[in-house]
Amino acid sequence: MDRLKIGIIFGGTSEEHPVSIKSANEVAKSLDTEKYEPYWIGITKDGAWRLCDGPGADWEIGDSRPAILSPDRSVHGLLVLEQGQYREIRLDVVLPVLHGKLGEDGAMQGLFELSGIPYVGCDVQSSAMCMDKSLAYAVVGGAGIPTPKFWVVTADDTPDPAQLTYPVFVKPARSGSSFGVTKVTSGEELASAVETARQFDSKVLIEEAVAGSEIGCAIMGNDLDLVAGEVDRVALSHGFFRIHQESEPERGSENSTFIVPADIPEESRALVKETAKAIYHALGCRGLARVDMFLQEDGTVVLNEVNTLPGLTSYSRYPRMMAAAGLPLSEVIDRVVSYALPGDVR
Repeated sequence: MDRLKIGIIFGGTSEEHPVSIKSANEVAKSLDTEKYEPYWIGITKDGAWRLCDGPGADWEIGDSRPAILSPDRSVHGLLVLEQGQYREIRLDVVLPVLHGKLGEDGAMQGLFELSGIPYVGCDVQSSAMCMDKSLAYAVVGGAGIPTPKFWVVTADDTPDPAQLTYPVFVKPARSGSSFGVTKVTSGEELASAVETARQFDSKVLIEEAVAGSEIGCAIMGNDLDLVAGEVDRVALSHGFFRIHQESEPERGSENSTFIVPADIPEESRALVKETAKAIYHALGCRGLARVDMFLQEDGTVVLNEVNTLPGLTSYSRYPRMMAAAGLPLSEVIDRVVSYALPGDVR
């Protein structure tokens, strides 16, 4: 059987560009090249697309060529500039290893839809909803699943500090990896926190703090055929969880560790998994997602956020949770690719 031609896109223009490259390197280590013929497409911070040999340190300056994913369905793949002419490379499937804006917010997924190429992960609508926390809360809350109490602050709004009960978290509505997030304990800190969040998004969210343990669940699959990884718990020594904010996250965080499987009662673990699946369904997710939640002392599970293209780095939560459930990253890649393909191609 011929190898599947898989386009793997990494990098991107968001603040999570370096994280994407780390995720792509882990995918490169785990990809079965007897099954797949990989085409590595790196996107620079400035938005230039390059076909390269892989996500190594010199991918931008090595033997790379300008390339674009064509929206023309007759191409069904890449247009690569070689010696002044564009060459077509037909792809069977695309695996986006992108995080943040223009990666997991529906924009890239729209390009995939135009191209007609099967792609791994959530579609345009679910990607956009999960990226915008206020939309995700509205949909999930409408499905009867608890969410934090929140307020939306648009570009022209000035929130009244007297109307809030502290502490609250101020965050960009459409960003990830804790960029621009501030814990606010008094009204005097609010204006500065809003300005910090606005550096990443014109739409800002203010959330009442939820008292409970931070937990997560890795989900994989389509429709009713879902697989849940082991539940994890974020153990904090102080402050709040700020993933990817450390200078060397591979060496661990200065205030948090991950406990996998989570050290919570079995009935709570089962409830977390079922709630994560219900959230996944409510938001129309497919392929894969990491559902982050809070587990309160009374056993209530509250949504925190959903990551539709979760980190796959050596220290990321999603692959750790799946590995704890007996699914190494190589098997995860095989499964999410199979979910994306038409039945007769699997």
